[in-house]
Amino acid sequence: MVHTGMVAICLAPVSALLHGALRRGGHFCAIVALVAVVGGDAFAQMVEQEGRPNFPRRELVIGTKEAPPFAMKDELGQWSGISIELWREVARKLGLQFRLAEAPNVQELIDATARGDYDVSVAAITITAERERSVDFSQPFYDTGLGIAVSANSVSVWREIIRTMVSAGFLQAAGALIGISLLVGALVWLFERRHNDDFGGTAARGLGASIWWSAEAMTQASTGHRGPITIAGRALAIIWMVVSIITIAVFTASVTSALTTRQMRGLVNGVDDLQSVRVGTLANSATGGFLDGERIKHRTFAQVVDGLKALEAGSIDAFVYDKPLLAWTVEQRFSSTIQVLDVDFEPQSYGLAMPLGRPYRKAIDVALLEAVHDQNWKRTLFRYLGEKQ
Repeated sequence: MVHTGMVAICLAPVSALLHGALRRGGHFCAIVALVAVVGGDAFAQMVEQEGRPNFPRRELVIGTKEAPPFAMKDELGQWSGISIELWREVARKLGLQFRLAEAPNVQELIDATARGDYDVSVAAITITAERERSVDFSQPFYDTGLGIAVSANSVSVWREIIRTMVSAGFLQAAGALIGISLLVGALVWLFERRHNDDFGGTAARGLGASIWWSAEAMTQASTGHRGPITIAGRALAIIWMVVSIITIAVFTASVTSALTTRQMRGLVNGVDDLQSVRVGTLANSATGGFLDGERIKHRTFAQVVDGLKALEAGSIDAFVYDKPLLAWTVEQRFSSTIQVLDVDFEPQSYGLAMPLGRPYRKAIDVALLEAVHDQNWKRTLFRYLGEKQ
């Protein structure tokens, strides 16, 4: 490969020779002198390198994987999509010949690129610190974030009642109420055991009767046939009845409100709800790393479609993945049963991946930046995603 500095040094004496040849014999002599000094092959290589700076002198191998709408393959094996069209524009600007090679998943795409099997990889590849250690990335060409897909069907009332009753908040509130009832029963027994036959007798009999009365008073189920007769016991009874009425009313209202809200809005309304539901995501994706970092338990699926089918069947409550890819798949195949929430989080960017240290990275960056600031790029995004940039 002829480097720019070497070409400049070699062309210094050639320039003087050309000047003399032009004075003596015109353009024809100049061309003959150039070919004689530089050589036909070297001259052809120099011209080629001007159009294809620092690229291998062969057909490039470009890795990709299906990631609609960024990379899609039809029945005939023809590729299309946002990233594919962008790469074709970059290749056109640089005068590159290439062929596409498919990888089964993003991780294999990254690994193969790191080994040098692919000269460039093009799909919906999220730029992460971990991946940057094994490959070089181009300038970002698309900024996005994670999205959440949930079922569009209404939530089952009984399912929500059961879920609410076994939730930590419900159990804590019920436990506190039962604990206070036991405490009030014990105090009533202490006040009444020597003055009231209803709460007298052995400790076991007296405590049992007092606790039972406390529970009746709390639930307003007392028949009034028995109760405290001492001043301290009746004072405690009045306080307990008032407090229990207010507490149960607030408790009932909170549970009803929670159930109504979940019925109207669904189980998941944002990233904060993911901790308490069954979550799915794509295997070997950057989304899995985010969920691991947030300590959110999740199942992994080989394909986005597989995860959305599980969501549709009720096996999971939410599927988390790159929002544009998620929205595209839902719109194409699950529009009547699944919806993508109008939230996004964990900002991320897509880029082209290359083996470490390749000298053509700069040329690709320049061509890519030119392409994404062109009107054709805006039309491409609008055609696939409906986005106006």
